Amino acid sequence: LLHPSAYDVVVTTNIFGDILSDVASYLVGGLGMVPSANIGDNHALFEPVHGSAPRLAGKNIANPIAALRSAALLLEYLGDTPAALRIESAIEATLHHGIKTPDLGGTATTSEFGDAIAKLLVRPRT
Repeated sequence: LLHPSAYDVVVTTNIFGDILSDVASYLVGGLGMVPSANIGDNHALFEPVHGSAPRLAGKNIANPIAALRSAALLLEYLGDTPAALRIESAIEATLHHGIKTPDLGGTATTSEFGDAIAKLLVRPRT
């Protein structure tokens, strides 16, 4: 934990992997920022590292970044790198403009953050 740059890969059991990933998530802003990918030979699952966060359901206060980044990982896995990069760029631009959910020190609701992302992702019809 004191020297994370010393490691490329950490092999451990599931429970210790969960603990390490939770601790490491705070290097980038917390659990609300981190996606997860479980990739097997025939199937893949993409989700926020924090899971469904049921205690936040229906309150419009959840940080959607981990879910958005999970979608970006899915798109990358499917070979649509440009779409994945657009999502990441939209997240960075939204944060740069000060639109942040309460867990990041902001006041934006989940809907407001999502609307800001959507505006950056929607292409005008030609």
